[in-house]
Amino acid sequence: MKEKSIIESKKNKPVTGLKNLVNVSIVRYKQPFQEIAALVSIIRQSTVVGSIYIVDNSPEKEEHFYELDAQYIFNNANWGYGKAHNIAIKKSICCNAKYHLVVNSDIQFAPIILEEIVTFLDNEQTVGALMPKIYYPNGKIQHLCKLLPTPSDLLFRRFLPVSWTKKQANRFELIGSGYNKIMNIPYLSGCFMMLRVEALKKVGLFDEQFFLYPEDIDLSRRIHEEYETVFFPMVNIIHSHEQGSYKNLRLFLIHIINLIRYFNKWGWIFDKKRKSINKATLDQISKLLNNNTKL
Repeated sequence: MKEKSIIESKKNKPVTGLKNLVNVSIVRYKQPFQEIAALVSIIRQSTVVGSIYIVDNSPEKEEHFYELDAQYIFNNANWGYGKAHNIAIKKSICCNAKYHLVVNSDIQFAPIILEEIVTFLDNEQTVGALMPKIYYPNGKIQHLCKLLPTPSDLLFRRFLPVSWTKKQANRFELIGSGYNKIMNIPYLSGCFMMLRVEALKKVGLFDEQFFLYPEDIDLSRRIHEEYETVFFPMVNIIHSHEQGSYKNLRLFLIHIINLIRYFNKWGWIFDKKRKSINKATLDQISKLLNNNTKL
């Protein structure tokens, strides 16, 4: 990776001939047809999109999905979030797509942002993954730029009062950054993740041992070790963000089990890379704030 950080990049030059640079995957599990059809319609208005894959983990096939301008893949089983996206990502690798967008069905955005993201990525070859600024439908920002988590970041705050964990949560979610600058962040949300296919070839796809939830942490981390994983606030999206594991006992248990798998993989207390990566992230943000860097 080049020494120059993306946070120091100059104004991007426009890129022409963008058609079919981006393939897109949407993983479905019982989400209504109308929700996914609306998202497909938005994506199809972009000039950079090639194939759209709807990978369905639902228990029953729904034939009307074949009517959409997308490839419908019915798994006949719930294979989990990462494994289902991997089906589509492998197709992107086989067809030599340049970028692959992983996106949740509950997302809304202006189609032009995909062109803006591709232009940025084409000018910044050190970036392996990108996440835009994300809002709730009510206009409140979602704090989805995060450090690599410690067990207390993800587990303790599920059980302790908010007042006890607020300071730690603010640090973990990088609240002090202001969410208004381009930043190289080690943990990007999988709700909207633009991935450079070349980076995926190098570091691998989603780890399929994770059925749901920490697969985006794991993939972000692996890409971050080889590329920059960027928060790009020049464009924004709306994400409904149901936080199902806070409302559903089954999802809560799945979340906890998979977090245990994540920390078994990377380390619970002793994780030297986590410490150094998080320190570098905080130092970068401190430098940005001290220099009052303009976007």
